[in-house]
Amino acid sequence: MTIFEIIIIAAGLAMDASAVCLAAAAAGFAKDARAKFRLSFHFGLFQFLMPVLGWFLGISFVSHFKAFDHWIAFFLLAFVGIRMIRQGMDKASVIPKKDPSRGMTMIMLSVATSIDALAVGLSLAMLDVNIWYPSIMIGVITTGMSLLAIKAGTKLGTMFGKRMEIFGGIVLILIGSRILYSHLIS
Repeated sequence: MTIFEIIIIAAGLAMDASAVCLAAAAAGFAKDARAKFRLSFHFGLFQFLMPVLGWFLGISFVSHFKAFDHWIAFFLLAFVGIRMIRQGMDKASVIPKKDPSRGMTMIMLSVATSIDALAVGLSLAMLDVNIWYPSIMIGVITTGMSLLAIKAGTKLGTMFGKRMEIFGGIVLILIGSRILYSHLIS
């Protein structure tokens, strides 16, 4: 596997995490350096760990996991997205109730956006590719793209305010729906 192929795979896997970071920052959840670090670091970490986990699970588990991985991703993203939409529509709420850069929400988002990376790890195991270099590249590229998305999302949030939280929730639901749809039609 060439470096170019690894970079293309890594960029493709980073798209969902970047979209979530863009939406979270636009909704006003990534204002300080710690929140930006938590989001980008955790997305990068999970994108690194999932291919490694997929690699170690091996080929025997592919058929069992493949049957429902898209449903897990869809429900996790839809759950968080619906919560963001509800918070965005709540006129009384000025301060967001749940920060997606903290706690279980961040873990759920990290898992949901990295399930495809687990499948990549399983695929790399079948191709007999050493997992460490591709996994490191996937994690680093995801972290970098997430940071760029947070920067862009922060500017959008300043311009559009609370409406961006509703938009962010819709984006999460659409990402989950795309994951579900792509697995159901294949």
